Amino acid sequence: MKNNIISFVLLQIAFSFTFLPETHQLSSSTNLNLVETTCKKTPFYNLCLSTLQSDPRSSKADVAGLAHIGADKVKARATATLRQITVLLKGAKDPKLKTALTECLDLYNTIIKYDIPVAIDAVVKGNPKFGVESAADAANEANDCERRFIKSPISGSNKAVHDLSSMVASIVQLLL
Repeated sequence: MKNNIISFVLLQIAFSFTFLPETHQLSSSTNLNLVETTCKKTPFYNLCLSTLQSDPRSSKADVAGLAHIGADKVKARATATLRQITVLLKGAKDPKLKTALTECLDLYNTIIKYDIPVAIDAVVKGNPKFGVESAADAANEANDCERRFIKSPISGSNKAVHDLSSMVASIVQLLL
């Protein structure tokens, strides 16, 4: 009787390990499909796909998790842009350029310290309306920064923050 129980337990363990990789593969495949489906509902499909697939957290995330990942990427890109603005500001001689960079410094501080944290908090607390608004505000502030220049030295960065923020707003919109 004891041998039968041990044999049964060993058979169950072997059976579990036999199908475990397939189950994991199905889960990863399902999440890859969720990323693709979600990204198709954003204005920047390729950016969304590359952004989310580059983060290992996306393999286990739901839509709210994907929004959080996107918001983290916005914050990282906005922080890099803020550093870029600070460096440019230190070397700026032209008063119009200094003014534009100073105004952009304020806009990017708002994105980093207010907009993105509010968007993340809204998603976590289940109030996506504020998340959509905050992510859209971040996109608008990046555009506002760009408009401050006659010839912007940070066009690529402003576009990246705008597009990522718009992508996040679209993902959060799916939670409404």
